[in-house]
Amino acid sequence: MIRLLLVVAAMLSLASGGTEAAKLDPAVVNQAQFTAAEPKGVDPTILKAQILLDRARFSPGLIDGRLSENFTKAVGGFQAANGLQSDGKLTRETWDRLMATSASPALVTHELTRKDVSGPFTKRIPPRMERMARLSRLGYRNAVEKLAERFHVSEQLLRRLNPGANFRKVGTALVVPDVGRSDLPKAVASLEIDKSARQVRARAPSGKVVAVYPASIGSGEKPAPSGMAEVKRVVHNPTYHYDPKFAFKGVKAKRPFTIAAGPNNPVGSTWIDLSIESYGIHGTPEPGKIGRTFSHGCIRLTNWDAEDLASMVDKGTKVSFEGEIANTGGLQSQ
Repeated sequence: MIRLLLVVAAMLSLASGGTEAAKLDPAVVNQAQFTAAEPKGVDPTILKAQILLDRARFSPGLIDGRLSENFTKAVGGFQAANGLQSDGKLTRETWDRLMATSASPALVTHELTRKDVSGPFTKRIPPRMERMARLSRLGYRNAVEKLAERFHVSEQLLRRLNPGANFRKVGTALVVPDVGRSDLPKAVASLEIDKSARQVRARAPSGKVVAVYPASIGSGEKPAPSGMAEVKRVVHNPTYHYDPKFAFKGVKAKRPFTIAAGPNNPVGSTWIDLSIESYGIHGTPEPGKIGRTFSHGCIRLTNWDAEDLASMVDKGTKVSFEGEIANTGGLQSQ
């Protein structure tokens, strides 16, 4: 009897897994329609909405197909910019307006190139900064991480969209989100760092919001600045310089040290230097933690959002810090 129950349970588990896999078929996601039902787990409608929000520069952060706080804030930003009730809920009206932003499929096929699968990779990256400083480069750990970042997607979802795929073989056809963003805004007059909402907003000269990104912004121990600043410069592929006066928790070094460049560098692939000494807007090696963690005072975005934002700003672009860190109970240090 026990053996029979185990067999039945295994069959039900396989059936459930098959149903979940079917839900992520590209045709199912691309043809997904609005539903008022509460999504559970990875949902085709949420996945499609995340991809379209990303394209429109109302970034949900890491695309994972799941309902999350970053997704809700991205929806709210899109609603506000389009004159809709800004409650962050994916309503029928919001869905229809979002679908009108792009007619291209949400999921597409990408054939792996030699550049996609080649390194150099940094297979093992130590957790402590002092040991990171011994490496010559903080590269991607492997091709999966490199591809996931290129398509703004979690590694788990990338694997789930491509069960059994060989991510190291040139010519392999992968199903990926089409995250080709629309043309850059002609002019960005200012940036708004909203500490309470944990968002960065880019505004046109008219005041219209043209891009919104989720962010990790300071902490009680290392708060982000207040008031006004401006962009001094943009550094692509930056190194990271640690000064003991920063006194970061867990860093015991008594002398300054430098960590080599690379996407897994503590400041990621991009550094937007601000006029306030030692503060900047930058990327991160852990995109899944954006908006869910504290930072060491700076403004941390996903690497792809930091790169996108960097392409919009110039030396002298105004930056305002607004609000205060709030609702920190669910946040963790990073």
